Amino acid sequence: MTKTARKERHIWLDTMITLVALELMSYFYYGMRAVVLGGVCISVSLITEMICLRFMNRRFTADDLTCTSDALIIALMMPATMDYGIAGIACIFAVVAAKNVFGGRRNIIFSPAAAAYIFMLTSWEKKLLLYPQPHVQTGIFDEPETLVNSASYVYNTTGKMEYTDFELLMGNFSGPAGSVSILLLIISAAMLIFRRDISAGAFTGTIIGTAFLSYIVPASPTAEIGYTFATNMVLFAAVYIISDRRVAPKRGYFAFFYGLFIAVFSYVIVITTGKENAIVIVSVLFTPIALGIKNLEKKIELADAEVSEEKTAAAEADSIAAENDFSEEKTEDTSNE
Repeated sequence: MTKTARKERHIWLDTMITLVALELMSYFYYGMRAVVLGGVCISVSLITEMICLRFMNRRFTADDLTCTSDALIIALMMPATMDYGIAGIACIFAVVAAKNVFGGRRNIIFSPAAAAYIFMLTSWEKKLLLYPQPHVQTGIFDEPETLVNSASYVYNTTGKMEYTDFELLMGNFSGPAGSVSILLLIISAAMLIFRRDISAGAFTGTIIGTAFLSYIVPASPTAEIGYTFATNMVLFAAVYIISDRRVAPKRGYFAFFYGLFIAVFSYVIVITTGKENAIVIVSVLFTPIALGIKNLEKKIELADAEVSEEKTAAAEADSIAAENDFSEEKTEDTSNE
């Protein structure tokens, strides 16, 4: 197994650990319905991935398990009561249209989960943006009795939050199944950055950009910076979508500005239009910029490689010249004797 393959598997495992923790918190608030939703997404994604690889004459290996982490991210961005059929279609779209059409896991140009979310948003917006209240559990095959707008919607339209800081920290407010658990997301971000599983530059740029704008242009006179991170999936997207190493630029300073620009544009959209979860949409719209930065990075790497080769060649030439000079001096000394 190559070093790159080992690193990919470690990243997948670490990411899954944090996602499962968020899934457990979702179970605490919404019951088995949230767990079954995650299971449906993982199962559909696995089957779809195997079929796609079969059509491309490739074998399914452990490296292809990344589709399961993408599937769990999709599940955590949806209401816990989301229709299983819609969730399955979204996962099929993520694997086929957002991933394998471009060549598979080594040629991902944007987050498959983010692309699937936008697909659901354009097709089933009302189902995607209505949520059960925390601690109101729905049967596995039952229709939810009462759904409400998210805390993000309320905050975007009124600039106010009706929850305590503790409730915001623990995720005890209406919203996507697993992307509102702020404390767990903070812990997950710290772990993934420490393990170098996500782009620290992209994450830092997103956080700084969002914090700066929410400070100088608050949603309302009573708004706090913490409200901005607790709503609109800002923290969740910063960890699992924008900082995804498959998508974000490799170099730290490029990644920082990549995250910063996404944060700025998404915040402006939220302030001006009240659009929920705009950061997920903007992350996909910034795909051309990410690709442009990656092409620039490749050119820089090639230029650095050429300079390194020239230096190596020059050093070898100097070494050979020094050896020749030493041989000539030794020959002269011998002839003089």
